[in-house]
Amino acid sequence: MLLNNSFILKRKYSPGVFAALLLLTCLFFYKSGYGQKKDNSFLTALRKAPAKVILSDGSSASSLIAIERKWQGDLCELSVKNNSTSPVTIREVVVFDFQHQLPDTTKLYGEGFQKLGQMGGTLGKPEDWGTYTDRNHYKIPEPEDMRTAYGMFTLQLQNNNRVLLATTSCNKFISRFSFDAKRLRISLDCENLKLQPGESWNLEEFMAISGNDREILYDRLTAAIAKHHPRLKHDPVPMGWCSWYCFGPGVTAKNVADNTNWIAGNLPQLKYIQIDDGYQPWMGDWLEKGKAFGGDVEEVLKGIKAKGLEPAIWVAPFVASPESALFKNHPDWFVKDEAGKPLRSDKVGFGGWRLGPWYVLDGTHPEVQKYFTELFQTMRQKWGCTYFKLDANYWGAIHGGVHYDKKATRIEAYRRGMQAILKGAGDAFIVGCNHPVWASLGLIHGSRSSMDTWRKWESFRNIGRENLLRGWQNGRLWWNDPDCILLTDGGATDIMDQAGKAADVKNQTPKLSENEYLFHATTVYASGGMLLSGDDLTKITPARLKILKKLMPPTGTAARFKNEKFEIGITRLRNQTVYSVFNWGDMPVERRIKLPEGKYKLINKWTGEKLGVFEKEYVIKSLLPHSARLIICQKIGITGQ
Repeated sequence: MLLNNSFILKRKYSPGVFAALLLLTCLFFYKSGYGQKKDNSFLTALRKAPAKVILSDGSSASSLIAIERKWQGDLCELSVKNNSTSPVTIREVVVFDFQHQLPDTTKLYGEGFQKLGQMGGTLGKPEDWGTYTDRNHYKIPEPEDMRTAYGMFTLQLQNNNRVLLATTSCNKFISRFSFDAKRLRISLDCENLKLQPGESWNLEEFMAISGNDREILYDRLTAAIAKHHPRLKHDPVPMGWCSWYCFGPGVTAKNVADNTNWIAGNLPQLKYIQIDDGYQPWMGDWLEKGKAFGGDVEEVLKGIKAKGLEPAIWVAPFVASPESALFKNHPDWFVKDEAGKPLRSDKVGFGGWRLGPWYVLDGTHPEVQKYFTELFQTMRQKWGCTYFKLDANYWGAIHGGVHYDKKATRIEAYRRGMQAILKGAGDAFIVGCNHPVWASLGLIHGSRSSMDTWRKWESFRNIGRENLLRGWQNGRLWWNDPDCILLTDGGATDIMDQAGKAADVKNQTPKLSENEYLFHATTVYASGGMLLSGDDLTKITPARLKILKKLMPPTGTAARFKNEKFEIGITRLRNQTVYSVFNWGDMPVERRIKLPEGKYKLINKWTGEKLGVFEKEYVIKSLLPHSARLIICQKIGITGQ
């Protein structure tokens, strides 16, 4: 009865309301510069696009399984209801599916499901801009094998006009934007859950907006998201030190103590001292000490507090090693495979970068939620931690598993687990790392916005772009964490990358130039986000320490860019404007900074050099390869910050 190929698409409009909405939409297109016929036709075609419900066997549901798209201006409430007398198992709901009629050269940007995935390029030739893809590395299935972005998708149309499509909530379902050179298919993954007779699901809120200013579009998106997922505020922007990039998993109690003593005596503004991966014997056994650490981690953390600094610690709460006591003692707490056994994550995706293959704690299980709360209560109240870096959070939303709560999606599993963690962590700062981006809305204070940084030019370039692509999130959704600032040569000799391969940083990495270090520092400044040093500060030189101090405190304001070339970024502060000027290439380039009306004094922030007084424009005739300038711009007669 429910397997024929038709469906009902309801639109609840009175003629008067519809006319009013149409008029408002036309006025917006006109004022935003999006009034060209071809551009306007894209959003018109999207609104008219067909929708359908796909059942678990791949067939389309009957007309009794009704999708509703209820537009209110640029926002659309999406829902599906079972009007039949029998339950149905739904694989996905395709809410828009149409031939987009755009050139295959149309530029795009899309978010990844997890933070290591980003997508750029064009509709005809998409490019993976993130370090590790959802599609290949994490093996997340994509609808009809089409290239897919998650949560948010933008298209750059004619005359620099842009379209931004997104879901402004992520409580139960993740939105997917699948495309090729001719087609756009927007769907919600329903994970083969059963929709009971008379039951309806809210499929999240959808937004479709357009305009010629990318930053204004992002402003509108984040404002809409805030209505569903209010930002967790934790001020000021954190500053601190992290053990990973100088000591890796071989970190010892002495390494931490030495840097704690140096920071307490020389740079106490770096108040959060974060012990990263390496203190624990196995993933999952977070309250035990590893043999190599050489000290009681609880006592080391208390020693940090005794120096007037704040103890911070790395935890990967959703995963456990097969050798861990947690996994051995509580196998029923883990996400299951189809046979009812704990799901090995490498059977459906990536198995983890160290001490794996990992198993995944089930956030829908009441005992797991209790465990999360008690674990973080211990670390917060007994150990004194006021900062938690939560890594491997993606696994909390892993695909292909069976949960304790059979009515829950993987998004709900992750969010319930995170809510239990927040309950235990109390007033501590929470930064998400390797996390599902959209599913983390409203659940973290800080968000790692890139892959790990390495001491080589290619990393500084690629990670810099990853961070700037997400600059719009900083201060709007959370504080961005652009990863550690690295200012010294060499580092840990046994750091694992995301593919699980050891990297001999000290012996294999060529020495970086001063320009490349300043390029890296400029991307960190332009991010406007958190500031954590990743160097062994007991060995930092006075010249490099001077650069670190110039980054303090973080502005909290991300630079705003015209487009994704990221050539000139503008950070507007209270009494001055700062320009971040980049050369990402291998040849010298000219850069022209357009100045507002009036006379301005320009200063090179890194060197302190006074560049002079300028009107209308400042030209850098030859910006060297792999370099950046950070230029303070002060209007004559106004004292800078």
